[in-house]
Amino acid sequence: QVQLVESGGGLVQPGGSLRLSCATSGFTFNNYAMHWYRQAPGKGRELVATIGTGFYTYYTDSVKGRFTISRDNAQNTVYLQMNSLKPQDTAVYSCATNINQSPYWGQGTQVTVSS
Repeated sequence: QVQLVESGGGLVQPGGSLRLSCATSGFTFNNYAMHWYRQAPGKGRELVATIGTGFYTYYTDSVKGRFTISRDNAQNTVYLQMNSLKPQDTAVYSCATNINQSPYWGQGTQVTVSS
């Protein structure tokens, strides 16, 4: 079955960096766009970044120039490199994809930016 497993979250000081990974299985990874979402306490889920099957990428305005989404089709893994982190980036980060009109989500990984 489809599985998405995130890792790489943690506690980091403002200005620091983290690299999130989302390892996938159960589907033909290179055929599908992949997304990173986040949900901060008391807020709704927000799309952070998307990577298509080619060179297409999308970033929400608040992370442009700081975050980079990438994928390794050989490893069936999508990454989110997060630099210059700010306290407002604190959230649970989840990867997701949509297969045959059905959404699939990972369990999420906590990112906390605090001094």
